[in-house]
Amino acid sequence: MIYSLSGAVTVGVDVGGDGNAPGGQQGILTIEPGVVLFGSSGADFLLVNRGSQLFAEGTATQPIIFTSRQNVEGTAGADSIGQWGGLVVLGRAPISDCIGNVPGGSVGCQGAVEGTSGDAFYGGASPNDNSGRIRYVQVRYPGFEVSPGNELNGITLAGVGAGTTIDHVQVHNSSDDGIEWFGGTVNQKYIVVTGADDDSIDTDTGFKGAIQFALVVQRSTGGDRIIEGDSSGNENATPRQDTAIANATFVSGGAADNPDSLLLRGGMDFTLLNSVVTGAPICLDIDGNATVQAADAALDEKGPPRFESVFLSCADPFRDDTSVTAAQIAAIFGAGTNNVSDGTSTLTSVFINGANENAVTAFQASSVRSFFEDVDYIGAVRDQNDTWWQGWTCGLGTNSPSCTAAPVPSTGA
Repeated sequence: MIYSLSGAVTVGVDVGGDGNAPGGQQGILTIEPGVVLFGSSGADFLLVNRGSQLFAEGTATQPIIFTSRQNVEGTAGADSIGQWGGLVVLGRAPISDCIGNVPGGSVGCQGAVEGTSGDAFYGGASPNDNSGRIRYVQVRYPGFEVSPGNELNGITLAGVGAGTTIDHVQVHNSSDDGIEWFGGTVNQKYIVVTGADDDSIDTDTGFKGAIQFALVVQRSTGGDRIIEGDSSGNENATPRQDTAIANATFVSGGAADNPDSLLLRGGMDFTLLNSVVTGAPICLDIDGNATVQAADAALDEKGPPRFESVFLSCADPFRDDTSVTAAQIAAIFGAGTNNVSDGTSTLTSVFINGANENAVTAFQASSVRSFFEDVDYIGAVRDQNDTWWQGWTCGLGTNSPSCTAAPVPSTGA
């Protein structure tokens, strides 16, 4: 089946942070395996309001595909981006940056999601809020600039709670960020971002969640940072962002003007375990005293970013600037175990571990987050026999179909 999105397609009516907003109504949208949904312009997107749920559950052989009309018609190219809006999910989990003078993380703390008309809100005080299940889903060619600094991402997860299930999700060729998290507590596994024109992974406003098995491959002709983590300039906001990532492979496009692969700033806590970062001129930049200061439990702070069993392979491992010097970053990075700052990449087929990556001893990830599985390798993909990404993704080589291929016959539109 194939469906067209016309304008802002919304699920339910916002129930508010406390569930009692006047006129609020829960909606539930279920999308079956193999379904294709397409938008024809940046004004076409799917938005799930607070209190509502999306059950988009494909399978490894029948993924659900959100894409553009051009892709359905077979005219999307390798560098096509921004051909329709994207997917927006709003929840009632805590966030740090509020409209009005209310405490962060409180039931009355809410924000207006970017990329819409400003009347779609997220946030609350329900960390286990459930926005549904999103599994085996592709989002192709999304992203749209509504106004300068106000864009739709491939997938926007705003205030989404830990009761939500997200796994086996790919965003391909977004004109803005691949996936952006605004606060919330949702955890996810098996995440693929390919060809994003802005940041591949962007975390903001008090996000406290975990990601395991993340594969990011930038386009050679586009892409900003692979990770941008911050708190919208509000370094004292609470809840303080606390992002943990395990078993990631991050492959930069490699152009001389590519920015640093990872940028951590704004007073955030961050943990990276069992991961590979390669290709950019500089791998890691950390900015701001609040980002590197010592732990303070009273202020919800865990201390400097933490790295364990991380393999860096860039022309320079660390950004040297006046905010946090390369020597300071090197000390933070070196405080972890089994970290390599000056590695030589031996990845094959773009993202498959080689001898140098396999030589790094893996860290026990479950000691950091119980959500994490313990594995005996670093990176997102163990070796050529590890095929978790095959069947439901596109554009990842000979064992993955081309993203430019029409997902359904053009006569089906």
